[in-house]
Amino acid sequence: MLKLLLLFLFLLELSGCGYKPSSKYSRNVIGEKISTNVVISAQDPENTVLIKDAVDSAIVEIFHASLVDPRYADTHLDLSISEPRYTAIEYDTNGYVIAYRATILLKIVRRTKDVTKSYTAKGTYDFSIDANAVITDQERFDAIKYSAKKAISSFLAKVSAEGTRTGE
Repeated sequence: MLKLLLLFLFLLELSGCGYKPSSKYSRNVIGEKISTNVVISAQDPENTVLIKDAVDSAIVEIFHASLVDPRYADTHLDLSISEPRYTAIEYDTNGYVIAYRATILLKIVRRTKDVTKSYTAKGTYDFSIDANAVITDQERFDAIKYSAKKAISSFLAKVSAEGTRTGE
């Protein structure tokens, strides 16, 4: 019973202070209905599919918004990805690489009926491999997926900050 009372007091305190989650501010800027377009890389079309899936799932998870056809969208996002970079970050005692950091750069153009704005968001993901081994396709795909989610989270932070500045 005491835990329930403490939880109630905590929630009452949060509601009294005017707390709003960042997704609320970002939704004020982005809207409830979003469409996406990922520019396909001729050099690496497999990564483009991964980014499209990661972006779409992040929009649903992070923005709490619906994915719709562009003609019904409040906001349309055009995304393009840089070539993923893999940097060695850890070596074993024999000098073999055992951990990498994948880095991607997303360029995002946000279009609404009134505003067009460009963003750049960076995402990284650290992963281990066996000594003296090459990066497998699965490790590469996972690295791209998780670094893309981090880049989308970075984009969310930027959009949320815009929402707080506009007072919406």
